[in-house]
Amino acid sequence: MNQVNRLAKGGRIDRGRPLTFSFNGQTCHGYIGDTLASALLANGVDIVNRSFKYSRPRGIVAAGAEEPNAIMQLGATEATQVPNVRATQQALFDGLYARSTNPHNNLLSTIGELFSPMIPPGFYYKTFMAPASMWMTYEKLIRKAAGLGRSPREIDPDHYEHSKQHCDVLVIGAGPAGLAAALAAGRSGARVILCDEQEELGGSLLCSREMLDGKQASVWVAAVVAELAGMDNVLLLPRTTANGLHDHQFVTLYERRTEHLGDRAPKVNGNRLARACMYHVRAAQIVLATGAHERPLVYAKNDVPGNLLAGAVSTYIRRYGVVPGKRLVVSTCHDDGYRAALDWAEAGHEVVAVVDARERADGHWSEMARAQGLHIIMGSAVIEAKGKNRVTGARIASIDVARFQTTGAVSELSCDTIASSGGYSPVVHLSSHTNARPVWREDILGFVPAELPGLTPVGGACGVYALGDVLKGGAEAGAEAAIGCGDTSAAIDLPDVERLKPGEALGLYQVPHEQPTLRAPKQFVDLQNDVTAAAIELATREGFEAIEHVKRYTALGFGTDQGKLGNINGMAIAARCLNQTMADTGTTIFRPNYTPVGFGAIAGRHRRDLFDPERYTALHEWHLARGAKFEDVGQWKRPWYFPINNEETMHDAVVRECRAVREKVGMLDASTLGKIDIQGKDVREFLGRIYTNGWEKLAVGKARYGLMCKDDGMVMDDGVTTCLADNHFLMTTTTGGAARVLEWLELWHQTEWPELDVSFTSVTDHWATMVITGPEARRLLAEVTDIDLDRDSFKFMDWREGTVAGVPARVYRISFTGELSYEVNVQAHYAMHVCKTLFQHGDKYGLTPYGTETMHVLRAEKGFIIVGQETDGSVTPEDLGMQWCVGYNKPFSWIGKRSLTRPDTCREDRKQMVGLKPLDKTVVLQEGAQIVFDPQQSIPMTMVGHVTSSYFSPTLNHGFALALVKGGQKRIGERVYCPMTGGVTHVAEIVSPIFYDPKGERQNV
Repeated sequence: MNQVNRLAKGGRIDRGRPLTFSFNGQTCHGYIGDTLASALLANGVDIVNRSFKYSRPRGIVAAGAEEPNAIMQLGATEATQVPNVRATQQALFDGLYARSTNPHNNLLSTIGELFSPMIPPGFYYKTFMAPASMWMTYEKLIRKAAGLGRSPREIDPDHYEHSKQHCDVLVIGAGPAGLAAALAAGRSGARVILCDEQEELGGSLLCSREMLDGKQASVWVAAVVAELAGMDNVLLLPRTTANGLHDHQFVTLYERRTEHLGDRAPKVNGNRLARACMYHVRAAQIVLATGAHERPLVYAKNDVPGNLLAGAVSTYIRRYGVVPGKRLVVSTCHDDGYRAALDWAEAGHEVVAVVDARERADGHWSEMARAQGLHIIMGSAVIEAKGKNRVTGARIASIDVARFQTTGAVSELSCDTIASSGGYSPVVHLSSHTNARPVWREDILGFVPAELPGLTPVGGACGVYALGDVLKGGAEAGAEAAIGCGDTSAAIDLPDVERLKPGEALGLYQVPHEQPTLRAPKQFVDLQNDVTAAAIELATREGFEAIEHVKRYTALGFGTDQGKLGNINGMAIAARCLNQTMADTGTTIFRPNYTPVGFGAIAGRHRRDLFDPERYTALHEWHLARGAKFEDVGQWKRPWYFPINNEETMHDAVVRECRAVREKVGMLDASTLGKIDIQGKDVREFLGRIYTNGWEKLAVGKARYGLMCKDDGMVMDDGVTTCLADNHFLMTTTTGGAARVLEWLELWHQTEWPELDVSFTSVTDHWATMVITGPEARRLLAEVTDIDLDRDSFKFMDWREGTVAGVPARVYRISFTGELSYEVNVQAHYAMHVCKTLFQHGDKYGLTPYGTETMHVLRAEKGFIIVGQETDGSVTPEDLGMQWCVGYNKPFSWIGKRSLTRPDTCREDRKQMVGLKPLDKTVVLQEGAQIVFDPQQSIPMTMVGHVTSSYFSPTLNHGFALALVKGGQKRIGERVYCPMTGGVTHVAEIVSPIFYDPKGERQNV
């Protein structure tokens, strides 16, 4: 294709660096500095896509993030496919391969044209309700017709980065207000981040007709950007979109780091660069300089290719040297619309007419248009575009905005391009992400951000459009933000700007047609989602009055568009139909992300091996040398069992390890248990609210077992917490639950009990824990410690501080095996030394390492639970027979207490933990096996419980199990049955869950 619409000169493109790209299989040409959209227009491409619902031809409308139609599928290979990229935001590079996400389909186009009257809003809800079994078929057809892009079927070859940043001032948007704000804050010494979604910093100044200090605005932009780039305290991020604004000035930024360079990220010095980066920024102050989006006018057939925003026409001419047509009609209701006509005329092309809906226009740009002899038609508007695949003409008529009707004869102008401008809508999307409702301002005919702490909107984002005022407001906001962070204000000299007479704007959101809205040709409000004015009017007639309901019924502002172009017009139409003001009607709430973000950037490096990282204890290499087999527990690699010479079966190894612990002494690496350091004057009160039992009287040097419930009364975690000092405790959690418990503690502290003085620090990786357990444990440990291990001075559930193997240690007398046990905790980097010392002294005592499988057998013999095995989110402390661990009379209610009084949790037939002893001693029941009372009952049998843990015990010399059985605690001595596949039914007796040393004498020796 030839660049038929490219001007011979002008624009910010580099004409000395031509590029070749492909669009829908056709070879096209462009230049460095082009976007894909500007290059397509330069090559005379009219139709870039088909519409979402009706499959109508669509062309480029805008020049930025608000573009609704030019949504592309990029990628030359299967692995580099990227769906739903806006052509207006994709920089052109050599070899770029683009396709329409919804290419031409004759059948769908015919259906959309012929049957569109039968596809009103709510069509899917009303039509595909029945039969329900057909929905999967319907869904496939609907999705195929919707024209959404597709995901790649091969692994993404690129990598992505994450970056955590803190700054004093984050400036979002690098137009005139943003540059002035960043310059003022930067000169004040504040740490500043300035981001902008465009390829270049400068925003509207890159294509402005206005002069700064008598020079092109781009000269001032270049000077400011150069100064900012030279400041060590300023980070400049072009090609970076602020996609989400969250609580406490937390903002996510998406930097398209190398997406402008090629299909894949290039290599530098043999290393491939990251394709994109996701910044997580915590800012003390935010200056919102996001500008405003120009609103299109809503008139009949305004979706035909060749209908553009007036501002976009100026941008393509002045920034890219592209005139997207030959003969132009401008339809506007305010002065800025005239700029497109002036730019078009200066480019040497014909301006057929400027059609202004106002009765009079006396602003700067309208006066300039008159001075240049442009044909201006007042009190009128384009009411309909002519053409199908490209605009061929414009039907115009005089209109009465107040009465919403045409008032004169309709005439037709021959043209191939219609540029419309209905005013500006401040970009309030980010400010809405925290659920702050924008506020309507009648003086600017737009919504502005609600007041938020730490957020200052400036320039177009708060409805200020005069360039001099924009620069001044930006500079003041930047200086004030810096002062708010403790920096001193530094004055900046703003450039001289001629104050232009603005001219009064007219609020025109839908242009009346000579036919009623429901009978007129389609007047599109949301071009991306095919939402028409008639659809909104119909929704209000059907009883949808709240704007959020109208949105959901019609799909207004859905998807990647997020209402950038259509929302204000749609709300105004709904307000007119409901006879309401815009302030009463309100706006919808916009949600992250502001524009689409690739999953690669969201994941960053957290993929493949790093998606779920393997965690190793400080003794991992020692375990490997001992030939350990490992199992995954959470993210940790824990020794499962230790086969001698790698020859033993797991059964043989577990039998040997169990006997070693019961008869001599064994060692378990328990470093993976979660450890949370908790401090503060209210720590005892906090623990009392979190745990089911009391903590007010626990003395220093003592430890206590605790159960933690969710607010529904169900057990969520357990562990031993020790009192290190009056206001200092160390909580242990299950290995897999550590992160969840820490998050749980923070949640309750921050949201429910912020008045409590308490803080939490994860120290799981700081400490290595070695459990020395068995009859010989005291004699072995005594050889390597200076701690008095006498039974009476170091009692069960005590802890002591001293040295072990010559290094500082905390030793806890806690048992998870039922034997005499000591948990030795040392700083992780001492773990290998302590372990080797223990085994040097432990040979004469038969010291044996054991793994998690043996640990499970030993704890199950004692009836000790494992959260997540004996519990499944539906088990209360009472179901486990652990009423002894519940403080029913504590002064402050603990989490879950109230739920335990519900009728359901008080039922006597709840599943309760019991022991099972198979009548056949050789049988080991399958974990998860279902339990029934009547083995002769026909299928489906009544399931009354299930096996939670099941092992062979070398100590008991038979199989045994723990189980949850309905009413089980009152059924001791009864028989139950486990029907298995293949027709076998195992019989077991319900017994106490404590199979070994029920009095606990062995752990108290």
